[in-house]
Amino acid sequence: MAFLERIEGPADLKKLAPAQFPPLCQEIREEILEVISRVGGHLASNLGVVELTVALHYLLNTPEDQIVWDTSNQAYAHKLLTGRRAQFPTIRQLGGLSGFCKREESMYDTFNAGHAGTGVSAAVGFLEAREQKRQSHKVVCVVGDGALTSGLTLEGLQQAGDLKRDFLVVLNDNQMSISKNVGAISAYLNRMITGELYTRLKEDASHLLSSIPQIGEPMKKMVSRAEELAKGLILPGLLFEELGFRYVGPIDGHNFDHLLPTLENVLKLKGPTLLHVITKKGLGYEPAMKNPVWFHACSPFDRQTGLPTQKAARPSYSAIAINTLIGLAREDPRIVAITAAMCDGTGLTAFEKVFPNRFYDVGIAEQHAVTFAAGLAAQGLRPVIPIYSTFLQRAYDQIVHDVATQNLPVTFCIDRGGLVAEDGTTHHGAFDFAYLRHMPNMVVMAPKDENELQHMIKTCLHHPGPAAVRYPRGASLGVDLEAEPAVLPLGKGELLREGKDVALVAIGVMVHQAVEAAERLEQEGISVAVVNARFVKPLDGALLGEVARQVKCLLTVEEASRMGGFGSAVLEFLSEEGIVNVPTRCLGLPDWYIEQGPQEVLREKYGLTAEGVYHQAKRLLAQVSIQPVLS
Repeated sequence: MAFLERIEGPADLKKLAPAQFPPLCQEIREEILEVISRVGGHLASNLGVVELTVALHYLLNTPEDQIVWDTSNQAYAHKLLTGRRAQFPTIRQLGGLSGFCKREESMYDTFNAGHAGTGVSAAVGFLEAREQKRQSHKVVCVVGDGALTSGLTLEGLQQAGDLKRDFLVVLNDNQMSISKNVGAISAYLNRMITGELYTRLKEDASHLLSSIPQIGEPMKKMVSRAEELAKGLILPGLLFEELGFRYVGPIDGHNFDHLLPTLENVLKLKGPTLLHVITKKGLGYEPAMKNPVWFHACSPFDRQTGLPTQKAARPSYSAIAINTLIGLAREDPRIVAITAAMCDGTGLTAFEKVFPNRFYDVGIAEQHAVTFAAGLAAQGLRPVIPIYSTFLQRAYDQIVHDVATQNLPVTFCIDRGGLVAEDGTTHHGAFDFAYLRHMPNMVVMAPKDENELQHMIKTCLHHPGPAAVRYPRGASLGVDLEAEPAVLPLGKGELLREGKDVALVAIGVMVHQAVEAAERLEQEGISVAVVNARFVKPLDGALLGEVARQVKCLLTVEEASRMGGFGSAVLEFLSEEGIVNVPTRCLGLPDWYIEQGPQEVLREKYGLTAEGVYHQAKRLLAQVSIQPVLS
């Protein structure tokens, strides 16, 4: 670490000569590999963006000049160069560095982002704040090529092009390859067209043509059209030019001889500019270059082999959900599957292999995915959208307006419901119960185990309106699967235990924790009823009313936000039914954004374990004088 250990901030980077940057980048990659192989994280994209990160911090005056990282899961090198090298081994761990940019963590992190497509819109806000405050610093947004499929990115580009502010968008394109010859020619052309002499001559010529009476303006338009045609033939930038950006690129993002002079030139340009930079995901680590999908967000792995250090003993809920979907799709040709650029993460790769003509990847466009599904459903198909809970939030209006109001049979397989561990604040699926259950026509359910999951997926696909089944990240419980999934009675829960003292009314993954807590309570002579609610909406009012009238207190249990969630639904029901003499407490996630950390550690911290359910029940019992002494 001859170079990296000297750098405590960008000011130290500026003391190095550009000739020293390649070995510095090698050290940065080595540090990222060493840490992420042990703790897991976003590897491939971070290995690919090292040179670009070094170049930006070298040429900009950060933090006065501001870099907005779209998604920000590719900001590991940025963290290493901005005073966080000593803490880097704690990344994504409880109490450690975030895996994303975080304003609370560093003055160099300008905007918190965990979802793709937010960067340009946020940066346009930065531009206008700069104008309002009469400041003159530079604003640069680094956006990935995948984020261009996000409508939010295009909306931001459209406004930025219209405002004409000085603004640089760096398009980090890590999907396209670029040959040596094309790269060299492109770099040469762009050094020419971004140079000060070229820019001044172009502006002078434009001014001269404008001053010529009658023929000046037509000649100016003709020259402009000729320039656009030439760029359209040689460079893939016509779209950005039409949006009001000066397009520059593509250039090799790993070659400092190309990167530094071009970037230095575009930072001097006036108005909105887009610099197209080609990078290679996983550069410097062969397994990540061969398998960038797995190494996009990987678990700990063996550096020598690139293989995970631990394999799950049981299949994941995601795998079981998609295997069930495949089986049902064999029987029903109306079933189609849609993903918003998360084919591998949701398990839909297996569906695509079996039904390539009934599978759609719409890119990072969750809003479009939902309305597209609504269109399919309106024409008699049965679309299914497996999607992470945190990403479905982005399509809230489309669920309301395009699906629920028309009562269309769209199935939402909500993956990563609840706590999702190291990705942290922006990725926990805490709010899905709350943001779905208040929609008229919507059915919301969550299984207690993988066997119930397969039944719920079939239930969704046999329901004539919109339905959602929500399941957690990680390995399943290992229960036996029935040979064929069955349709569950709509809105019917399951009474697992009868009891007279306290009722534990649980949903989803918390059901088995409630059962375990009940067993411990009964060993102390406490009579415990346990309800597997199954449905957040519609609630099983008959079962809940019967149980509530027989016990002295009631505890709802969910791995979701308490505010507006399943517990709130139970409280509303009890109020409407006039069952007001049963002390009730809701156990769930509190009213703040949950930090990153291992699932089991977070569950223990927030009381979402059998132990936590046990203690909450004992406290509640103490309030009604069943157990006067807390244990």
